[in-house]
Amino acid sequence: MAYVVTEACIKCKYMECTTVCPVDCFYEGTNMLVINQSECIDCGSCEPVCPTEAIIPDVDDTNDRWKDFNEKYAAVWPKIKASQRGEPPADAENWKGVENKLETEFDPTPATR
Repeated sequence: MAYVVTEACIKCKYMECTTVCPVDCFYEGTNMLVINQSECIDCGSCEPVCPTEAIIPDVDDTNDRWKDFNEKYAAVWPKIKASQRGEPPADAENWKGVENKLETEFDPTPATR
């Protein structure tokens, strides 16, 4: 079972998950991260460190919504390595727990460094 990042990451992007991932399977968009399903080794180390609880096992992903989403954006966003961890957005705490961010706040643009 792989893991997926859900909309709780949007506009929060804390990145603690990237520091514990042994295979660097995270990819970065402007305002969230996703997991490459074919690179994830199912270790689960990312799930408990996510402050927004945005990471879930793909078996808990109803109708593969987030699996498909993660696969789509992992194919076009740049890979982020643990050594490249950045700071979360200054207003990340304001977005923690906000619902329906996918429809109103998601930015499909790849991150630039």
